Amino acid sequence: MIEGTAGRKLGRVTASRTALFSSLATALFRYEQITTTEHKAKELRRFAERIITRARKAGLVGRRETARYIRDKEVAKKIFDSILPRYRNNTGGYVAVIKLGCRQGDRARMAVVRLVQPAASDNKLEGVKDV
Repeated sequence: MIEGTAGRKLGRVTASRTALFSSLATALFRYEQITTTEHKAKELRRFAERIITRARKAGLVGRRETARYIRDKEVAKKIFDSILPRYRNNTGGYVAVIKLGCRQGDRARMAVVRLVQPAASDNKLEGVKDV
C-alpha cells in the first residue's frame, strides 16, 4: 500500500513542478481563464485555491504568502484589489475545471480552468416584504 502520495508529479522534479504551477497560476489570475491539459488543470485547481485561501489572511502575512508563488506585482495587486473582494463570503470553490475534447496534435485531454463568478446575492428574497 502506497501512502502519503498527494498530487501528480507530471514527470517533473519538485522545483520544476512548483515553477510550472506558479506560472500557470499567474496566468490564471491575470486572464481569469486558461486552457491546459486535464491533469495540469486538476492540480492547478488545488494550487490556485490554496493561494486564494492564504491571500485571505489579513495584512502582510497574506501578501507575503501570495508573493511566494505569484512573482508578478501587477497580478498580485489584481488578486488583492479585484479577485479577493469577490470571494469574501465564499470559503472555497474559487476555481472550476471544464473538460474539453482532445488536442488534435497528440490527443492529450484538454480542459479550461477559470475563476468562478460567485452568485450576485445570497439572499434571493431581498426585495420581498413580510406581510
